[in-house]
Amino acid sequence: MGGGMEANKNRFIEEWGSARENLEHNFRWTRRNFFLVGLFGIAIPVLVYRGVVSGSWNMFYVNDMLSSYSDIS
Repeated sequence: MGGGMEANKNRFIEEWGSARENLEHNFRWTRRNFFLVGLFGIAIPVLVYRGVVSGSWNMFYVNDMLSSYSDIS
């Protein structure tokens, strides 16, 4: 009765999905992978954290200085 309506599979999408499912079995540590993990997993998060913390401390000191100047007058 109403057959022939199956979806056509894209070979490239299927290969990509299969490679993604088996990534933990096929992964190898190379110099490039060490570099990428170090950069995006450690260095950039540390730099972002330090930037946020130093910015908040700077705002704390600026607000503290402004309040001390307003106490004088």
